[in-house]
Amino acid sequence: MNAACHHEDGAHHGLHGQALRLALTAAETRCAASQERLTLPRRRVLELLLEAHGPLKAYDLIAAFGSGGEPAKPPTVYRALDFLERQGFAHRIESLNAYVPCRLDGRGHSAAFLICDCCGAAEEFEPDLGAGIAAAAARGYAVSAVTLEARGLCPVCQVG
Repeated sequence: MNAACHHEDGAHHGLHGQALRLALTAAETRCAASQERLTLPRRRVLELLLEAHGPLKAYDLIAAFGSGGEPAKPPTVYRALDFLERQGFAHRIESLNAYVPCRLDGRGHSAAFLICDCCGAAEEFEPDLGAGIAAAAARGYAVSAVTLEARGLCPVCQVG
């Protein structure tokens, strides 16, 4: 969060309570359907991402991993993040070197984010990249993934 950001903390919310339980159950169901396992470490990292108020760096996840305050071993968290990305449960925001849960419920879509320079919130949206992918194809490129990051001010910070 930027020091110049004056709005109330908590303007951007993660999931809690029933919404969090439903999201984790949906993830478990999706894993079972694709014959994958949402192991306890994977589930815990996903839970932390879903609860977060914004993007989290891997070391934030390592520090917050244990329910009693004990940190996880870095390979545990990095392996969980790799799994969550492969399965479409999480995205890495390259410019922040941080992770967010996928809010579009699916694999194989282009990741696009609106990142607030004031409060640090990152909102995922579905971009229309048809023209860009067509232009790449016309030049002989076979695009396999696109990540779009747009920076500016969220509605709350514009008012603040």
